[in-house]
Formats: sequence, structure tokens, C-alpha cells
Amino acid sequence: MTGLWFRSKVRSSVGSATTAIRVGVAIALGSLAAVTAFAQQPQLTGNLQRGRILSYTCLGCHGIQGYRNAYPNYAVPRLRGQSEQYIIAALHEYKSGLRDYPTMRLQAMSLSGQDIADVAAYFAGRPLVATGTATRPVPKAAQLCVSCHGPEGIGVAPMYPNLAGQHASYLARAIQEYHNKDRQNPIMDSMAASLTPAEITTIVDYFSSLRPGLRTEPRPFFSWTDHQQPLQR
Repeated sequence: MTGLWFRSKVRSSVGSATTAIRVGVAIALGSLAAVTAFAQQPQLTGNLQRGRILSYTCLGCHGIQGYRNAYPNYAVPRLRGQSEQYIIAALHEYKSGLRDYPTMRLQAMSLSGQDIADVAAYFAGRPLVATGTATRPVPKAAQLCVSCHGPEGIGVAPMYPNLAGQHASYLARAIQEYHNKDRQNPIMDSMAASLTPAEITTIVDYFSSLRPGLRTEPRPFFSWTDHQQPLQR
């Protein structure tokens, strides 16, 4: 009787473990399928002129030199020269909630896929291009970062953001958001969790000081503004 009871428990345990493995595999395959389906969606061609019109609201924050988010306090990011593909991905992440910031999520939710492509085309303009002539030594803390973001702060592939010339306070805030899971990215989550405050300071100081770098796209002239700021192309 004891032997029968033991064999029954073993079969039950094996069955439960097998079920758990199958569920885990199913979830993993489902996630992979969802990612693959998103990647296989037809790429929309951005209309720069339409994006210029749609971006008026965006420029209320991103078009003012030195403009800062009130709380928490950090500089609103520069977007001019950013990778078009990265801007598209970021807006979709705000729209889906993978990035947790109420103002940006509401803005992104108001945009269609074509709207997002158009806005991205406008802000990207002529994205930064690596020259391959960087002579400044990369600090030890930033050496792993350059595998994606490049020694010149320019992404090695379009899906990686350009960091050159970005505000140091914004870069520090982005790293903190990955650490807090307010942004979700498997690579950046683990990277952010391993960094010390001193390493973060070194990283953001390095990338923010690189030139040529990202710029603030000036807000267009309106009759109620103090003076006209010409649009940069």
C-alpha cells in the first residue's frame, strides 16, 4: 500500500510539473508570437510635412530650450536628430503602457499609427550618423553601453536611441525609470539594476557631452510669442 501511495504521488508531481512546463512554454511562445507579429506589421512611411503640423502639441514641451519637467525635475528630452524608428517605438510603448508617464501616454493614445510615423519623421529630420572617428576614450562605466549606443553616442542600429547631446538629467531619469520598472525593456532593466549612482553619473556626463548631438527643435512662431524662432532643417 505504501508503494502504491508513493508511486501515485510521484505520478501526480510529475504531472503537475509537466503541466507547469507546458503552460510556461505556451506563454513564452505566445509572447514571442506577439512580438513577431508586431515586427511583421507593414512599416508606415512618415510624412514630414504632416508630422510638422501634428507636432505643434509636442513642441509645447519639446520645443523650448531648457524646459524642465516640474516633478520629478529633469530636462525634457531633445528629439531633433533622434532615430525615426526609435521615436516610433517609444510612442507605441507610451501608448501601450510599457512606459508609464501619464502625459505622454495620453498624447500617444490620441495618435494613430500613421500619425506616429509622421511625427517621428518630422522630429528625426536628418538623424545623427556615426563618423567612426571618435577619439575620446570611453569611460569604464559606459563601455557596455556603447555596444548598442555607440562610442559616439549614436545607436549602432535604428532601434537603439541616439544619446549624444541628450540632457544629462533626462538620461539619469530614464535609467531610474528602467530601474523602477516604469519603463520595461529586458536589456535595460538588467543594466539599470546593476549600476551604482557614481556609474550613472559617469555614463550620463559622457553621453550628454558628445558632439554632434541631439538638438531641441524650436517651437514655431505664433503671434503671441515674444519673438520668432526659425525652424531648423
